[in-house]
Amino acid sequence: MTTLVHGSDTLTRDALTVLQPGFAGTTAPDWLLRRIGEGLSSVGLFGRNIADPEQLAALTARLRAERDDVLVAIDEEGGDVTRLEVKQGSSFPGNYALGSVDDVELTRAVARELGRRLVECGVDLNWAPSADVNSNAENPVIGVRSFGPDPDLVARHTVAYVDGLQGVGVAACTKHFPGHGDTNVDSHDALPRIDVDLATLHARELVPFRAAVAAGTKAVMSAHILLSALDPHRPATLSPQILTGLLRQELGFEGLIVTDGMEMQAVSATYGIERGSVLAIAAGADAICVGGGLCDEDTVLRLRDALVDAVRTGELPEERLADAAARVRALAAWTQAHRARGAGSVPGAAVQEGTAPGADIGLVAARRALKVTRGERPYTPMSSAPYVASFTPVANFAVGDETPWGIAAELERLLPGTESGSYGASSVDAVLAAAGERRIVAVVRDAHRHPWMTRALDGLLAARPDTVVVEMGLDEAEPRGALHIATHGAARVCGRAAAEAVVGTGA
Repeated sequence: MTTLVHGSDTLTRDALTVLQPGFAGTTAPDWLLRRIGEGLSSVGLFGRNIADPEQLAALTARLRAERDDVLVAIDEEGGDVTRLEVKQGSSFPGNYALGSVDDVELTRAVARELGRRLVECGVDLNWAPSADVNSNAENPVIGVRSFGPDPDLVARHTVAYVDGLQGVGVAACTKHFPGHGDTNVDSHDALPRIDVDLATLHARELVPFRAAVAAGTKAVMSAHILLSALDPHRPATLSPQILTGLLRQELGFEGLIVTDGMEMQAVSATYGIERGSVLAIAAGADAICVGGGLCDEDTVLRLRDALVDAVRTGELPEERLADAAARVRALAAWTQAHRARGAGSVPGAAVQEGTAPGADIGLVAARRALKVTRGERPYTPMSSAPYVASFTPVANFAVGDETPWGIAAELERLLPGTESGSYGASSVDAVLAAAGERRIVAVVRDAHRHPWMTRALDGLLAARPDTVVVEMGLDEAEPRGALHIATHGAARVCGRAAAEAVVGTGA
């Protein structure tokens, strides 16, 4: 049995320090404030916690009134995955759109402006960017969250994003190490397995992470994926070979290692969140992310007690827990120092023409990301209200189903009277009946992964060849329609840019 070097109060405090829990509601519950006073050093925010910037700023101020160095983390990727604008859709295009433009200064400007807004709201740790190389177009969970399928492109934009965030005092958390791009399973639902050799991993998956470490990313988030060439038995989050051997020793990363959500099925269904958390800290992780699904005091206490018990029984070395807690406190000190200097007040978008303070850098980027392909016949821009048919897939957990997507609202702004409907399979006749004589705009998302969408487009284009097709996911399919618009993401600004193209005022 391990001999305790510190008292039980210190041990319990360290166990609380390594947790990054969530909570329900738009105000801090009493139990959360109490645990912050006892040593909890981080809090994770989700869409359920945010109503508007003013409310969020008041919430984070209340947390810091309890402890001024508490880390406030958020999963704000921009694009399809937004928490700041969960009810409206993001003001910033996501990684795939930025990668399609391939202007690192634009990516840096977007990340900087996003970071500035986070700082204004009191958030100082962003679980972003995704540095996954989307080498598998069938990937159900990464897709447009990746900068693209080319490792070098992903690497240079990951570095620019890290620079943009950290330049205004928001710690970047580069994810999902060692790379979630070559999976066809969502780790929210099951354990993905990647069976490629070490040479492929080093030439593809690890390229962006090496670049991010060299650029000084303050944190890295682990992935709940099994890479048989590195560890055939445990997912990366629980693997000493991957977290300590590869990330710490080989890549030389000295910052904070954060786990992906421990309640995700890839870990919880096999190990349970308590044992999974102990194994993660033992493997080299420093902070346990939990709260996307489980967000109550009981969860925090269960994880705290599991870590304390593991130290007392010798399963988890006390020195490893103390080291993890020290890394959390070191990052908190870095963010606190930035807040004290007022780094976030530096204007975030004035780094290239057209993006001076006050300019809408997100819309600038979304417009540049559009890929517009015209059909064989000349396209006549729409001047009267169309009918928008959105073919809606099931959203993955990271994106969620709360955030609106599409272009109907933006077209309504430009062409009042625009009507819309959401459709699944076998719906062509319903779309035609609802549209009547109006022109049709068909909106799809990753049509290449959903054969029913392709069949729906076949039917619509056969009946109405003047249909406009808007693809808001990966643009893997051949362009079709009188006008084909690839937005490279489903953020609100992507919808606006596409609507401008439909009416002829944009691309």
